[in-house]
Parts: sequence; C-alpha cells; structure tokens
Amino acid sequence: MGTESDQDDQQQGESKLTVLLALGANFGVALAKVAAGVLTGSAAMLSEAAHSIADCGTELFLLAALRRSARPADRSHPFGYGKERYFWSLLAAVSIFTAGAGFSVYQGIHTLTGNPEDHQDVLVAYVVLAVAMVLEGASLAQAIRQVRGEKEKDRLELLPYLRRSDDPTVKTVLYEDSAAILGLLLAFGGIGLTQLTGSPVWDGLASLLIGLLLVAVAYALGRTNMGLLIGRQADPRLLAAIRHRLNDQPEVEIVVDLLTMLTGTDRVLVCARLDFVDSVTTSDLEHACVRIDNELRAEFPDLDEIFLEPVPRTDPDLQARVRARYGSPRIEVAERTTRES
Repeated sequence: MGTESDQDDQQQGESKLTVLLALGANFGVALAKVAAGVLTGSAAMLSEAAHSIADCGTELFLLAALRRSARPADRSHPFGYGKERYFWSLLAAVSIFTAGAGFSVYQGIHTLTGNPEDHQDVLVAYVVLAVAMVLEGASLAQAIRQVRGEKEKDRLELLPYLRRSDDPTVKTVLYEDSAAILGLLLAFGGIGLTQLTGSPVWDGLASLLIGLLLVAVAYALGRTNMGLLIGRQADPRLLAAIRHRLNDQPEVEIVVDLLTMLTGTDRVLVCARLDFVDSVTTSDLEHACVRIDNELRAEFPDLDEIFLEPVPRTDPDLQARVRARYGSPRIEVAERTTRES
C-alpha cells in the first residue's frame, strides 16, 4: 500500500500527463486552424484558431501551477505554496477570456456587420476540423479518465465532484476540451451552412457563439479559482467526520468551533476550539492534544496543519462569533446533544 507522498506524486504525475496531452493537441491544432482560417477566410475557423492558441496559453499556466505549487513549506510561506495552483489556474481562465473569447466575439461581430470574405478551399477547413476533433477527443478522453477515477475515489457523482474538487488543473482541461469539441461542431455547422446557403451570417454567428462559449468557460473556471484563493472550507463530509472524531475523545466535552481551509490540492488546515472536561489537568491536556493530532492525521491524510485550542464554551464573544459565522446556535445545539446523550 503506497504512502501519502506516493499517492500525491501519482496524482501530480497524472495531472501533468493530462495537461501535456492537452498542450500537444492544442499546439498542433492551432497551427492547422490558423492556416485553414487564412486559406478559407472563415471567421469561425479563425475563431477556433484563437481558441486553440488561448488553450495553449492555458496549458502553460497549468504546468506552472503544478510545478510551483509542489514546493515545500519554508520560513516565508509556512503553510506551503499549494495555493499557487489556484493563482496560475485563475490566470489560465483569464487567458481563455482575453485571447480566445475576445477575438472570437470580435470576429463574429465583424462578419455580421462588416464585409466578410468569400469562403475558398472549404475542403481544407473540413479536413482540419476533422483532425482537430480526433486530437481534442483524445485529450478529452484522458481528462475524463482522470476525473472518473478521482470522483470514484471521493465517492461522488460528477456534478458534486466538479463543485467540490480542489484540483483546478484537471477541471480546467476537462472544461477546456469539452468547449473545444463544442467549438469545432459550431465551426463545422457555421461553415457548412454558409456553403449551403451562400450567406456569411452563419459563419459570423458560429464565431460569435464560440466566443460566448469561451466566456462561459472562463467565468466558471474563474469563479472556482476565486473561491479557492479566498479560502474555501474543506469537503463537508470531511468536516463532519473530524467533528465526530473530536466529539468521541474522552477529554473533550464539546467542540465549540471547527474551522477548516484548503491550503492547496489535498491540503487542509484545521483549527478546532474545544471545551475540555473540567477534570483534565494541564499535563493531561498536553498529552491529549498530541494524541488527538496524531489520530486525526492517521485517519485523514489530507490534513496538513492541525491547531487545537482549549476554550470555555460560555465565553460570550466566542459565542457571538460562532453565531455570526454559521447563522445558527451551534454551541447550544452541542450542549443539548451532550445532555441528551
């Protein structure tokens, strides 16, 4: 059975493989789309070229995220560099928006309102779109394979996993490749309908829709990474399990407050404010804190830093902060549960 470090390295390596496959696919596809867009004069094809170029930038940001976030903690960053993964992933979302969506929307509006070029050598566009579909499909398959493995490990369905995942790299590649497939279908439809009807409106509309698709993807990724950068709490299931384990400790009377924050992918900071039983001596308290810390780390490998703070449950300022944060009288509920048991 592998250690936690081995599992982290394996997950890091798989995420890197997913990003590298996406980068290779997008680089080759981008060159082909640029050539096809210039030859055919299609706005949709040029928009897809901008899409692939933006995706290449995205993958470079994600590789930087994987490399820099793996650095160990030091004096200036005692909680490590895990959140760098969120920062670089946020920049990846910004690159999708600025380079891909902006150019695609401009191309669409220009084609719909200006003097579009006549399409030439349309067969080239169809060949490039078909090859791009194969390459993007291979990259998407790798992203889906990794997502499926991780969601099964976490025992979650797809949508809850995407909402709760603290690894933005594979999520970014999944969204990006899914948008790439949809963008290719839009480009194919726009070019085909323009060829059939002779109207450039379809080409411009396809380009505009590609741009709006990229806006949606960039917004979804940006929102996810903003929440992680601000400091999101851990998975509610992990939170409940930690609270249950703390309440089971013989020295603990009540868990007054339990704070968690993601400090990186699979890294969780925990601060537990505990009211210990009155009979616990200072020496007992010290030994109990060390034992509880060790037990929590052994049971929950994602816990990176653990802080246990003895507090009185009757402190009015603390009670007010807990009520303000959670919107419910958790201390009173805990007291009632303790008395009933």
